[in-house]
Amino acid sequence: MKSYRKELWFETRQRREFINITPQVEQCLKESGIKEGLLLCNAMHITASVFINDDESGLHKDFERFLEKIAPEKPYDQYYHNGFEDNADAHIKRTIMGREVVVAVTGGKLDFGPWEQIFYGEFDGKRRKRVLVKIIGE
Repeated sequence: MKSYRKELWFETRQRREFINITPQVEQCLKESGIKEGLLLCNAMHITASVFINDDESGLHKDFERFLEKIAPEKPYDQYYHNGFEDNADAHIKRTIMGREVVVAVTGGKLDFGPWEQIFYGEFDGKRRKRVLVKIIGE
């Protein structure tokens, strides 16, 4: 069995962004040479997420609106965590959107359903963060 590991780095311009990272993940799969196996892709920061969904801008706006209703950024003093930081909302948003995805690899390709894409969700951006891609298989 082969194993492949790579870190993808991101630095967003805004506090919150959704970035389609499918092309970078597919490049990792190509580099790995693995044709059959599993791919794990996870955020390496507690205020960021990796998730699978449709690449449709209206849906992304809906995510943003939904997350802001559940865990609004402001007022900062509504959160106990914000005694020393201002990112409690980002921790909650990450928990809702999830830490990682696992995708089957079949015939050297990501085994997606219709419209599925991999996204990096940033909830406390404007600084450098990383995503881990780990692939195992043959």
